[in-house]
Amino acid sequence: MDPSGVGTKVAAWYRLEVAAGATVELRLRLAATGRGGDGAPALDDHAHGPGAPDLLGEGFEGVMAAREAEADAFYAELTPSDATPAEAHVLRRAAAGLIWGKQFYRYKVADWLDGDPIGPAPPGERLTGRNHAWRHVDAGDVISMPDAWEYPWFAAWDLAFHAVALADLDPAFAKDQLLLMCREWYMHPNGQLPAYEWSFGDVDPPVHAWAALRVYEIDGRRDRRFLARVFQKLLLNFTWWVNRKDPDGRNLFQGGFLGLDNIGIFDRSAPLPTGGTITQSDGTAWMAMYSLNLMRIALELATEDHVYEDVATKFFEHFLYIAGAMTNMGGEQMGLWDDRDEFYYDVLNMPGGRKIPLKVRSMVGLIPLFAVETLEPELMKELPEFTARLEWFLNYRPDLAGLVSRWNERRVGERRLLSLLRGHRMKALLHRMLDETEFLSDHGVRALSKIHEEKPYRFQTNGDTLEVSMPPGGLVSALDPVLQACGGLWIAQGSGDADRQTADAFGRLTVPPGDPRYTLRRVWITPAEASVPYSVAAAAPLMISM
Repeated sequence: MDPSGVGTKVAAWYRLEVAAGATVELRLRLAATGRGGDGAPALDDHAHGPGAPDLLGEGFEGVMAAREAEADAFYAELTPSDATPAEAHVLRRAAAGLIWGKQFYRYKVADWLDGDPIGPAPPGERLTGRNHAWRHVDAGDVISMPDAWEYPWFAAWDLAFHAVALADLDPAFAKDQLLLMCREWYMHPNGQLPAYEWSFGDVDPPVHAWAALRVYEIDGRRDRRFLARVFQKLLLNFTWWVNRKDPDGRNLFQGGFLGLDNIGIFDRSAPLPTGGTITQSDGTAWMAMYSLNLMRIALELATEDHVYEDVATKFFEHFLYIAGAMTNMGGEQMGLWDDRDEFYYDVLNMPGGRKIPLKVRSMVGLIPLFAVETLEPELMKELPEFTARLEWFLNYRPDLAGLVSRWNERRVGERRLLSLLRGHRMKALLHRMLDETEFLSDHGVRALSKIHEEKPYRFQTNGDTLEVSMPPGGLVSALDPVLQACGGLWIAQGSGDADRQTADAFGRLTVPPGDPRYTLRRVWITPAEASVPYSVAAAAPLMISM
């Protein structure tokens, strides 16, 4: 702290000696002191004297007891009646974590780039470094952080999920958080939402519309002003996605990282070593979901203002065009769905026009499950213009209408379903997702299929072999950076032609490819040994790595 007693930070400093097994309680209470600028008396001017409460004694205890009782009543109303005491405890701790994650966030990018006027000038490369294209960002708001201590910065798509959870606790704050990312001092003038402080220009999955709709519903479907405000701004963001992430106008999207770590051959946010681009199954499916989310918001608003029917129709049609493109990429009779594997894959578009499916079985191929919406018969009757356009597509564009999940087959009450997945594809994806030998684990859905334990996916490019695999234990991930930093020799089992092709006559190869840091020494095992179930060989890295 500044010894002169001025500045922007303050701390209370206590020196205590606490005996073994003893407890010390510190009581602190904020109170105004002195007088305000208008000369009005401060709170503590009346807090002393005869009959005044002891602010750190009985008065303190009374306030604490009252606040505890209020909190108990608040959470009792939120807790489901059939929740066990343990479940109620988890709910309350989780809610407390969300509330604790609120933090004032200050970041004026222009000041960061230009430097402090009274300090030394920042390095010149800062002007072309991270966030240099986001000079307009002038953040000074209370935001729900991933973690106020370890991750004290916002991430836009994390914040969207926070808002949905916060809607039960504080719906006004939840709505404020979603609107905040769309305000002029955050959203880029071109319509992009800032991703996170490390790189505002990175791209996160477009979940803001979904979150806004869920918060609106949790709050009782009553704040149409909020829904209209966020919808108007998300129109700009949707247009940014279409213009920037579908450069060829094929309704097939890129996007880059999109929140998925270590699930592919390439760093999808960096230039590809092969050249060309990647058409992303997840990026395209996210945009199909985004289209349906915005369609649903427009339909909700259209029930009171029929002007919104036109834009709802636009998003309905855009969803169908995306569904068509995923099945037949640009009329080239090749889609993102693999009929043999019954799974969605990214596709690598080589500079010469060749297209290569990247057959990594990961969460990328499950994202199409998210693009789903239903249309209720009551809503259809209330919105005749939208219904008429929908019927037109049914009659005159059967090539597109037939791509989605039987939306033209009326079910109970004539409800209609919009989905990227027809019945067979949906069953195939769900079969893989719920298969314990693939995606389903004891703790949820894996980001990478367990099949890659035994069958790593390898890709040859520029003389290097890139590989995606699932190590049977965390030891590989833990030791690899240590060896990269210190060098050394790693002894690991090897089998199959691919391993032999990448190693020398002594079974050695340097890794990582192109930037060798240490040596990998293969110990060749027989096909019979290689066929041992991985559940038996799970300790292999521990036994033969060093």
